[in-house]
Amino acid sequence: MKYDGFLARVRERGEYNNQEEAADVSNSVLQVLAQRISPGEVKDLASQLPDPLGQVLHDAIPQQARSFGIEEFYRRVAVRTGARPRTAQWDASAVLTTVADAVTGGELNQIISQLPSGYALLFGKADLAD
Repeated sequence: MKYDGFLARVRERGEYNNQEEAADVSNSVLQVLAQRISPGEVKDLASQLPDPLGQVLHDAIPQQARSFGIEEFYRRVAVRTGARPRTAQWDASAVLTTVADAVTGGELNQIISQLPSGYALLFGKADLAD
């Protein structure tokens, strides 16, 4: 998937005003996701996303993954976007369902396997949320 196509899907799903807003939200959500999954998985994900999203992930690679739940994920996205946690949930879903469309099934499974079950819904994978 090309960068403009990725942003167009995020913009549509998140009902954002323009591509710039979709890009800002995408960067914020991906930066938080990078903190939650292993550094190796961040690199794998970055290799499947178009630049500059891949570069955003590379720049956000932590020394090691941090462990935090879904509510903390929303809080961290909210801090980065200046939104409320409820809005951050909407933002995360718009971006991560687009990530799910953009990467291979194997890569998506590897990401979701590193996260508690509640995260699967954000990727549009309710069947994995149990």
